[in-house]
Amino acid sequence: MPKAGFKSITISEEVYNRFHDTYKKSKHELAMKGVNSFAGYITYMMEDRMQKDDTFARYAPKLEKISVDDDRVVVKDNIKNRIAEIAVQNNELYCLLCEEKNCVHVGFVFSLPEIYEILNARGIKHQR
Repeated sequence: MPKAGFKSITISEEVYNRFHDTYKKSKHELAMKGVNSFAGYITYMMEDRMQKDDTFARYAPKLEKISVDDDRVVVKDNIKNRIAEIAVQNNELYCLLCEEKNCVHVGFVFSLPEIYEILNARGIKHQR
């Protein structure tokens, strides 16, 4: 039984092993973020996923991904009825419509899982 204030979940051994392997490989980097245990890592990953889902749910009806090129993403802003082009400049995302590094269009691009993976692999982080 879990401790008071905690719940337990059941996952397949395969999924557990994949997460545990990733945790072991990233243990040092995770410790720098305050993640000091495997349970903490799972909590961290779940919270990160929920935050991305919340961002996507909040802006998805207002914003749509049109296309993805090597160094840019084109987004349709249904509120402004405009097209926003988000480009990689100096290893950061930059919205050419808003002329900003931290606008709703940049946040939306980071919320797209397929784009986030590419950006993360290239070392590009969201400027919160």
